[in-house]
Amino acid sequence: MKAKDYITLALDVDSLEKARPLVESLAPHVGCLKAGLELITAVGTPKVVEFVHSLGGEVFIDGKFDDIPNTVGKASKAVAGLKVKMFNVHASAGIEAMMAAVANKGDSLVLAVTVLTSLEENNAHLIFGGPSKAKVLQFARDAKIAGCDGIICSPQELELLGKQRELKDILKFTPGVRPPWASKGDQKRVMTPAEAILHGATGVIIGRPITDAPSPVEAAKKIAEEIESALEKR
Repeated sequence: MKAKDYITLALDVDSLEKARPLVESLAPHVGCLKAGLELITAVGTPKVVEFVHSLGGEVFIDGKFDDIPNTVGKASKAVAGLKVKMFNVHASAGIEAMMAAVANKGDSLVLAVTVLTSLEENNAHLIFGGPSKAKVLQFARDAKIAGCDGIICSPQELELLGKQRELKDILKFTPGVRPPWASKGDQKRVMTPAEAILHGATGVIIGRPITDAPSPVEAAKKIAEEIESALEKR
């Protein structure tokens, strides 16, 4: 893998017209393009996937499926049929729901969302009844049991997960990644791209630090250089 392949770019826009210049300019400089709830709700998942594929990009559908196993399985079959690179499901939906996603993933990768990076520790306690790191570890183990290819977690949990032998081979994608020169925005548990890679991230999910930069292409290249330097040290 090249350094750029570790970058998944978040397309946080609400139309294909707004997405077009980002995809056209950045698809050659990142590994994958993430279409989240805003874009897939405004445009429709099939149209988004077809659009990104037509411009030479690979797609991560960030739909965060969270429902009963039967529904998750059918939604997974539908999105996998679009030939996306990966899609995700909330680990909190349970092992059976994640298993249903895996059973219907086709050639796509299934990632399990653990604890959202926007949650501060007190909110994690209120929602999950325990510390964020403990819940991430539990959800990661559940995802492994279910057969998921990887998880999505905060960079702050990477070191803990890396110490668990049973989680050695699971992919670890992390949002909440901010270069030193970028604003944290609404992310609470953050690291730089280099720090995330050094702590064992398989990939980093980045949006505004690239898309809001004066030159998105130069920002993507700068982050890739930082990742390449970290990979040499890992």
